[in-house]
Amino acid sequence: MRSPGLQMGVEIAGLLTTFNQAADRVAMHAVRRSLVQAQAAAAGLPLRAVELPWPCSNDEYESRMAEACRTAVADGIEAIAFGDLFLRDIRAYRERKLAGSGLQPLFPLWEIPTRELAVEMLRGGLRARITCVDKKQLDMRFAGREFDQELLADLPPQADPCGENGEFHTFAYAGPMFQHPIPVAAGELRDVDGFVFADLIEAP
Repeated sequence: MRSPGLQMGVEIAGLLTTFNQAADRVAMHAVRRSLVQAQAAAAGLPLRAVELPWPCSNDEYESRMAEACRTAVADGIEAIAFGDLFLRDIRAYRERKLAGSGLQPLFPLWEIPTRELAVEMLRGGLRARITCVDKKQLDMRFAGREFDQELLADLPPQADPCGENGEFHTFAYAGPMFQHPIPVAAGELRDVDGFVFADLIEAP
């Protein structure tokens, strides 16, 4: 499986991620910063971190993202690619926020059937673990599990195979986009505000 960016004829310049400054973790997935740094290093790409305070208002979030976009344009970057699949309101929001910024929004996975996409990614060598589960949509037993064919078979019918509705979030640790696998292990589970987080740690 080739990178969507390469398939579109786009040179990938880096990875953009928001971090909760207080927790030193990815803002929604709660993945440790050290793992995201290892992920970027394995991909051979620079990591552009957007630091968010906690708590963070939507206005503050948008202000910091706008600053990150201005910095990207100043550095000669022309577009931002998003992994959105079918949620039109989210796509419209991104397009609206980037209008006039000098950055083109790209959606390389848009409207690919999600079960087909999940199977294709696994066949292509993607390896990932479930880092966060929304208990309103999915049983907490899925937290920390390997994202594989067995998990896809276990998902309830209403759950999207790629977690597009926020059912779950993942951390990719191996695949054709990486120069080498990132050794990870599932740490403790934390139940916070209706979400269950699997605290992934770097394996020795």
